[in-house]
Amino acid sequence: MRAQLSAWRRDFHRNPELGYEETRTAGIVADHLTRLGLEVRTGVGRTGVVGLLRGTEPGPTVLLRADMDALPIPDGKTADYASTVKGKAHLCGHDGHTAMLMTAAQLLATCDAPRKGHIKFMFQPAEEGLAGAKAMIDDGVLDEPRVDAAFALHVKPTIDTGRIGVGSGTFYAAADRIRIRIIGRGGHAAAPHQTIDAIPIAAQAITALQSIASRQTDPLDSVVVTIGQIQGGFASNVIAPEVELIGTVRTLNPALQEQMPARIERIVRGVTESFGASYEFDYKFSYPMVINDEGMTDLVRHTADRTLGIGRWFDERPTMGGEDFAFVAREVPSALFWLGVGDGTERTSYPLHHPLFDLDERALPVGAAMLASAALHYLEQA
Repeated sequence: MRAQLSAWRRDFHRNPELGYEETRTAGIVADHLTRLGLEVRTGVGRTGVVGLLRGTEPGPTVLLRADMDALPIPDGKTADYASTVKGKAHLCGHDGHTAMLMTAAQLLATCDAPRKGHIKFMFQPAEEGLAGAKAMIDDGVLDEPRVDAAFALHVKPTIDTGRIGVGSGTFYAAADRIRIRIIGRGGHAAAPHQTIDAIPIAAQAITALQSIASRQTDPLDSVVVTIGQIQGGFASNVIAPEVELIGTVRTLNPALQEQMPARIERIVRGVTESFGASYEFDYKFSYPMVINDEGMTDLVRHTADRTLGIGRWFDERPTMGGEDFAFVAREVPSALFWLGVGDGTERTSYPLHHPLFDLDERALPVGAAMLASAALHYLEQA
């Protein structure tokens, strides 16, 4: 089973698919679940797959979730399983997530099926910013039978292979999106005084936005404002009339999140007006915070003790990363935990979303076992 788990992960890694394009991956998942004898639905939330393993007696339903999508980033690895698709790669571990949940389904269906209650397997598309979990919820993934609780994991290279990081309460930040259009007046690069150059105005705005974290927010609170894309200009001898800035805002405090649109717009308005420019501003509330249920988090700890041995889990701080498992967690009691995939070598030292990101495959059986055991443990206690 370990060899098959690694083979699945490497196959997905070679053949990455972006959000809502995961038809090949979804097909492999659906075929596997069907062979296991599960009830299978495809096309849930466009490209999602749902498998249902029914127990022999009535009881609650627990959901296990994995995400299937890759990132629009080139793979920098030279490994034999490196991406074969130009500009796309599994650099956040979703290939491993999918392979682990497929293995957990196999373990539960063939070795340790539940007696009371049901287990639902949610293979979701489009976690990377396109809210695939919400699309699946809108398409009924939490219904028929109604889901009572949920678990998910995410790989993390800064944690040693096979260790588990957990935490109750707010565990992932809210992840919102911003778009700022700086509108100046173009012209010849040799006559800047006849123009309103949008590029230096955009630079001033980016710098000024960092004061939100450094000078406008309680140091004991947390906020991140990152501009990840800048688009503007035509040529080296042309003053850019417009620049578009696209970024993300991360918060752990709901009250602070509500304040962010006004704070950002106030800064952008002040900078542009001082240079005689104008602007357009759009703020989109996107992923809510992942809030881990205290009881479900305790169950993860107990599951780790029972499955992996005492001392394999630790309490982890919240992350400013975003996760659309948040849409599930706000509907039913849930817990998302970290799975360590770092083996101390340079190969697994790169962070999530880095072109050279890779994971220690020895952690994959640990993750599969944790998912399967957590589901059974929940049903035993229900």
